[in-house]
Amino acid sequence: MPLNHSPETHSKLIARVPDITGRALPEWFQAIDNGPSFLRCDERANWLAAEHGLTHGYAAAIVHEHERHRRHHF
Repeated sequence: MPLNHSPETHSKLIARVPDITGRALPEWFQAIDNGPSFLRCDERANWLAAEHGLTHGYAAAIVHEHERHRRHHF
């Protein structure tokens, strides 16, 4: 599965993250920030999925959103 989803699919996945995972995006961003220092997004998504029991689709969407958030706030 590709790391990047269509904008529409990405938006839908991100909107469902709190309901599906029980955690808000800032909590997931903190988990990524506190996790291993992977250089590649796909490595972070694979780790997030394995470590927290997420599907790859949700893990990839969270990592992608984390990257977007970091670019806009730094």
